[in-house]
Amino acid sequence: MVVVFVLAALLVVGVLVTANWYVWRRLFRDTTRAPGPVRRIGAAVIAGGWVLTVGALVAERAGAPFWLQRVLAWPGFLWLALSLYLLLAVVAGEVVRPLLRRYLERRAAARQARATTGVETSASPAAADERIPAGTAPPQTSDAPDAPQSSGAPDTLDTPKAPDAPESPDTPSSRTTDTTEGADGSDAGAASPLARPSRRLFVSRVVAGAAAAAAVGTVGHGTYGVLSGPKVKRVTVPLARLPRAAHGFRIAVVSDIHLGPVLGRGFAQRVVDTINSTQPDLVAVVGDLVDGSVKDLGPAAAPLSQLKARHGAYFVTGNHEYFSGAEQWVAEVRRLGLLPLENARTELPHFDLAGVNDVAGEDEGQGPDYARALGDRDRSRACVLLAHQPVQIHDAVDHGVDLQLSGHTHGGQLWPGNLIAGAANPTVAGLERYGDTQLYVSRGAGAWGPPTRVGAPSDITVIELASRKA
Repeated sequence: MVVVFVLAALLVVGVLVTANWYVWRRLFRDTTRAPGPVRRIGAAVIAGGWVLTVGALVAERAGAPFWLQRVLAWPGFLWLALSLYLLLAVVAGEVVRPLLRRYLERRAAARQARATTGVETSASPAAADERIPAGTAPPQTSDAPDAPQSSGAPDTLDTPKAPDAPESPDTPSSRTTDTTEGADGSDAGAASPLARPSRRLFVSRVVAGAAAAAAVGTVGHGTYGVLSGPKVKRVTVPLARLPRAAHGFRIAVVSDIHLGPVLGRGFAQRVVDTINSTQPDLVAVVGDLVDGSVKDLGPAAAPLSQLKARHGAYFVTGNHEYFSGAEQWVAEVRRLGLLPLENARTELPHFDLAGVNDVAGEDEGQGPDYARALGDRDRSRACVLLAHQPVQIHDAVDHGVDLQLSGHTHGGQLWPGNLIAGAANPTVAGLERYGDTQLYVSRGAGAWGPPTRVGAPSDITVIELASRKA
């Protein structure tokens, strides 16, 4: 088992090293003519970014001083997102690279053809002007001024000729015709041996610049989306056993807030204000509230005491609560006014509301217990189950649950993470049916690791229950 773990770790390290070498090569080596400070700076940036990323992850898991976690988290986690999109952008650039080079080659060939045609055309009138009529002696020309001639001087007398002056290095005939392409990538002299390398360097710089700009823009936009707070999403869910009196009952579902060294009290306040603005009948916090201890994050979670709902606010644990001390957080949310459902059920006026612990609690003997939460309930009543992970849907189906509310996936958070999330979860986001049970998965309000989302915007979902009897 240890050998398998070591081999897997070496494989991961090898893939990361290869991917980062490839990014460095395309962004720094291929855009410079020779080794120098630019290449060294590029290597330092990439290596330093990963040192910060590993440091941020280790500090969070090891419970390092909170100030140190905050110092490492912002640059470390943002680099994690930026490196992903730099890699994707550089890979995409491999498609653009040959197309751009071919375009520049054709453009250079067209310019050369036009230049050649222009020379031949301009030479024709000159040649016509130099035609000499038949029987006429060609005129004598001389670069020297006309010398006076005496009447008695023989025609064969030659004047002394001055020796040829050395040709100036600035004269056109002595200049080297070794030209390189212009800034636009076109060849100024197609015959130059430097034309092809210069074009290749130009293409590398254009593609690298576009890749860097795309990656920075993507991460910047995704980070702004998270920090500005989640948007409200409204979904209507009909339940067969819901009585007519409960038609239109509103449940505000919020998951994966992930308060920690990056998202703090201000973010929690935005989440609470957004939830309260929907005027829900009930609030369901379905796990992954925090990434840290009550000591460090208690003040950040304090705004949760302001949640307002006619039938109260309820909480179930997520896997990150078990990384952070689930028992202390259950006690803390209870102190803030939320009602923890630890494998428990409460009977509301028109349906049952149940909650089970996250599967991560099994390692601590606090895993989900469906028999305890659902075993003795009246199955003629509709039942809504709070369970952090979508994979818990199969147990919900076995126990006759009408609707399960979950989170955990973040909708993938960083595209193409949705593909990975889809392989590990029955539903990544949204509403789906499993037999007689429906599952709704929220993309979550916050973010874990990088405070960035791409292709998976954060949300707070207002589930409006609908009675088929209405």
